[in-house]
Amino acid sequence: MVSGVRILVADDYQDWRHQIRQMLRVRPEWQVIYETSDGLETVEKTEELKPDVVLLDIGLPKLNGIEAARQIRQRSPDSKIIFFSLDNFLEVVQVALNTGAYGYVYKARAGSELLPAIGAVLGGKQFVSSMLRGYRFTEISGSRSLTATRFNSIRMTQFFWVALLALWLML
Repeated sequence: MVSGVRILVADDYQDWRHQIRQMLRVRPEWQVIYETSDGLETVEKTEELKPDVVLLDIGLPKLNGIEAARQIRQRSPDSKIIFFSLDNFLEVVQVALNTGAYGYVYKARAGSELLPAIGAVLGGKQFVSSMLRGYRFTEISGSRSLTATRFNSIRMTQFFWVALLALWLML
């Protein structure tokens, strides 16, 4: 049993941070030690406080969550990052996990998946939201670079249009 887990929550919406804090109350050994609302502050506070887990939104102001995660991996390599986002495009998930993050939780499923995600990550396992479980995220060349492959077949034209839309949204 893991005890004394220190968690930093990074989201630009105060109401969402409050909801996360409420969800975590069922596990008193998991303590929210700090909340941030932008990517720059998240990097600074993670480096200073060295939390066990960083719950990180992708759409942060000043420095997006993806770039914040890259900097966190360098400055606080023992902090485990779990992204939570409204983005569920494979390409976004892939980029997020390529930063070295251990988990990805779709915000719409956070009520049922956030606690299991933290537990899995603390146990050294990767966690992705249930809506992404039809995909396998595997390591390449011993690095934490991840690639997604679909277990069941998907028509290439559908994949092409989804990928094109995801790239357009990232611009």
